[in-house]
Amino acid sequence: MSSLTFYFAPGTCAQAVRIALEEAQAPYQLVRVDLAGQQQRTPEYLAVNPKGRVPALVTEHGTLTETPALLVYVAQRFAHANLAPTDAFGLARMQEFNSYLASTVHIAHAHRPRASRWADEPEAQAAMQRKVPANMTECFELIERHYLGDGPWVMGAQFTVADGYLFTMAGWLKSDGVDMARFAKVAAHHARMAQRPAVQRALA
Repeated sequence: MSSLTFYFAPGTCAQAVRIALEEAQAPYQLVRVDLAGQQQRTPEYLAVNPKGRVPALVTEHGTLTETPALLVYVAQRFAHANLAPTDAFGLARMQEFNSYLASTVHIAHAHRPRASRWADEPEAQAAMQRKVPANMTECFELIERHYLGDGPWVMGAQFTVADGYLFTMAGWLKSDGVDMARFAKVAAHHARMAQRPAVQRALA
């Protein structure tokens, strides 16, 4: 099986894909992108991912970007690892959750460190940043209530790529001014994830 090349940066949503790769015991090469040094804006990296973002996964068929797409690719390519439901409804439900993290939770968080994407005026940026704790709280209240049931994982009894994604985003709560402890199920999930060998390898 051909090796994959994975472009990532620590502390970003790329961590979720790295966890999935480790859980699948996939063969891959890791390339760190220096965001602080603006490496993502260099011609070399833009040739890999024209969006100038991480993650990016180079496969023998071409390059994939966007975390939800990479997660389902890893789950399906390494199907032996059982990292996604195989029934249509279950897979769609997992993708619903991953899409919510990508389209709503990630954006709510990004208004703090990336406010300049949405406004040029310092006072407008500051206003957006002040709203981040409330928005992130609202997002995680919904996750706690609507997505985390009685099972240990997002999809209940089955561990999936969605779990690494939630673990990654929950890890942003503290920097966003939100105490994870107010969400009992999220906090318990985060603690369970931290014990997994694949997660520990991904964080190393």
